[in-house]
Amino acid sequence: MSHNDSNQRFDSQKAPEPVGLYPHARRVGNLLFLSGVGPRQRGSKDIPGVSLDADGNITDYDIATQCRSVFDNVRWILEEAGSSWEQLVDVQVFLTNMKEDFNTYNEVYAEYFKDNQPCRTTIEISSLPTPIAIELKCIATIE
Repeated sequence: MSHNDSNQRFDSQKAPEPVGLYPHARRVGNLLFLSGVGPRQRGSKDIPGVSLDADGNITDYDIATQCRSVFDNVRWILEEAGSSWEQLVDVQVFLTNMKEDFNTYNEVYAEYFKDNQPCRTTIEISSLPTPIAIELKCIATIE
């Protein structure tokens, strides 16, 4: 394996464009590290499950819809990079409202991770760079 093969950058054509200078994922050896992934959809300003006012403030949001969108985005990045959902080994979940959102997020998570159960850490943070309520940071294996 040449030096380049062991440290590859991956940019998904399906997941939302990064909001800064970073790739969707980077491979190091047989591990694939994903940058933080939110529920936005590629090529759209609308965020699934989020309603904003004219100033861009959140007026309402649906955490279940955001969860499904985030998990779908993660799956696309994994698959396009040559890994898969089943190869996830570690998931860090950032929620902006643990008290209100944890139970719903946990239910949707259980649907998606019924068969593969990576290590998981769920953390409450005060805000994210875009008006979203959940973001995932993941590590997967890759052959």
